[in-house]
Amino acid sequence: MAPASQASSLKEAGNQQFRNGQYSQAAALYGRALELLEAAGDANAEEKSVLYSNRAACYLKDGNCSLCIKDCSDALELVPFAFKPLLRRAAAYEALERMTKALLDKDGLQWRQKLPPIPTVPVSAQKKWEPPPAGNKVNDTAPVTNQVPTAATTKQANALKLEGNEFVKKGNYKKAVEKYTQSLKLHKLECATYTNRALCYLNLKQYKEAIQDCSEALQIDPKNVKAFYRRAQAYKELKNYKSSKADIASLLKIEPENSAAKKLLQELNKLLK
Repeated sequence: MAPASQASSLKEAGNQQFRNGQYSQAAALYGRALELLEAAGDANAEEKSVLYSNRAACYLKDGNCSLCIKDCSDALELVPFAFKPLLRRAAAYEALERMTKALLDKDGLQWRQKLPPIPTVPVSAQKKWEPPPAGNKVNDTAPVTNQVPTAATTKQANALKLEGNEFVKKGNYKKAVEKYTQSLKLHKLECATYTNRALCYLNLKQYKEAIQDCSEALQIDPKNVKAFYRRAQAYKELKNYKSSKADIASLLKIEPENSAAKKLLQELNKLLK
């Protein structure tokens, strides 16, 4: 059977498992279908996007918001503005915000002290993630399991992000940067934390750091408007007007009527004359 046909069969099996409420099994089937298409070099972007979106729905049902967001972003990179991944990513972000806000409302800024401790990984298990000896072939397609945040670390990361947001409202950008940095140590796939920290760096006139954070955000979400705009602002301050204009052009392809971007573009055109 051709890889495309096998992938289609796996997708249908995944759909059936999803309808039966077997979300983990469905996610595994969608993942196998994606692996088949990748191995075969299949260039059907729409089919891959659907598989990523379907697997994202499984992660959302299981409460794994971070993986849902990543799969939705991958789906949207293949098919920009696809409705389902946009909707599912928004639902995942909203779920994370609600979860963290509930913890803050219940226990305040001391909520982390009331969480059960994160279990220590045994030394024997840690060895599984050590780099292979020189000369050994590395499987580039193997999942980086140890980088996936747990439910506990995701909650902590989002609470720290919200604390950072509160410091931003007060104009305390240095303290906000500290909170966002702590959050990203726990959860490196949270796009909003990078763009929030980039805003702080802009206010602190640390423009290179702002550019780095916006670039990290765009790796996660290639259509992130805030990341494009804030990176354009940082490039402008560094007098790299061409790069700034390129970012604004990318932003306006996503949101053609963005008034802030149009205004910045006018400023850049004057500076480039």
